[in-house]
Amino acid sequence: MILRLLFCIFVPLNDMNEEYRHIIAPIIAEFEEFKSLFNDCFQSSQPILIQALQHIHQRNGKLLRPALSLLFAKAFGAVNQSTLHAAVSLELLHTSSLVHDDVVDESDTRRGQESVNSLFNNQIAVLVGDYLLALSLTHSAATNNVSMVHAISMLGQLLAEGELEQIADAQLDDFSYELYYSVIRKKTASLFSTAALMGALSADASSEQLECARSFGESVGMIFQIKDDIFDYYTDLNIGKPTGSDMKEGKITLPALYLINQYPEYESFARRVRSLDVSLSDIGDFIEKVKEGGGVDYAIQMMNELRNQAISMLPDDIPSDIRDSLIAYVDFVIERVK
Repeated sequence: MILRLLFCIFVPLNDMNEEYRHIIAPIIAEFEEFKSLFNDCFQSSQPILIQALQHIHQRNGKLLRPALSLLFAKAFGAVNQSTLHAAVSLELLHTSSLVHDDVVDESDTRRGQESVNSLFNNQIAVLVGDYLLALSLTHSAATNNVSMVHAISMLGQLLAEGELEQIADAQLDDFSYELYYSVIRKKTASLFSTAALMGALSADASSEQLECARSFGESVGMIFQIKDDIFDYYTDLNIGKPTGSDMKEGKITLPALYLINQYPEYESFARRVRSLDVSLSDIGDFIEKVKEGGGVDYAIQMMNELRNQAISMLPDDIPSDIRDSLIAYVDFVIERVK
């Protein structure tokens, strides 16, 4: 007998904060349709798989990327079955990549929750990630749109390339902004740009409208990652990752890059970070230097520039409620607390 999950991770609308309710207000009905279709993916007759799926499904997320797909579909037409399957496909691919990333990074937690590889083992985690990837492909095919299947396939390639690029960069002495932005475009921004693009594709948008959607999504995705980088410089248990966790993994992110580019004498320390040759005390001291040296302020400035860039890309002729929601969406990503 097929075992089904008896619960859902999604926050009831009356429990969402006011800002998020405003974002999804024009797509509430469609968002509920998406959630129903997405929930159906978390069922299985295999006992180990259902345990793993249930564990993953407990993660309490806002589902920002699917919401972006629905908003852009409605901006240029209407949400349809292709839109819903595309949004499910992207979210499943994203979830699959997170499960696999935790294996690669040997992570014990994911956003404050025990990772699948920690709860079970690497073998099961890889297979669960593969299962979610297969489901993603199934839903991409259900769009009956070759362009959308191509978009989700390209996304899978970009996510893998970004992870490999990040690993390769750890062996370099290059601390340029270009390398950093290349990685986050592939690892993070590609998810948002593809979400927006597939929403527009499902509405048969024009080539100009497709580029607007893609570019808007990319800018928002860049903001999302920069905000994550900023989180690493402050202690807050609600965030789900401890202060300095990026540097503990050998990663040099935007705030630190600013300090290094302003003061090259810090390059030797950055090389030690990439070689995992620093103590927790060293990392703590460097974090304070980054904050005092304007690294976090610079990252905030970059987020605001990207915000203005994203908003400038929105066409004048989209419905006003959708436009308001998309602007609120950008601000929500900037102001989020976890």
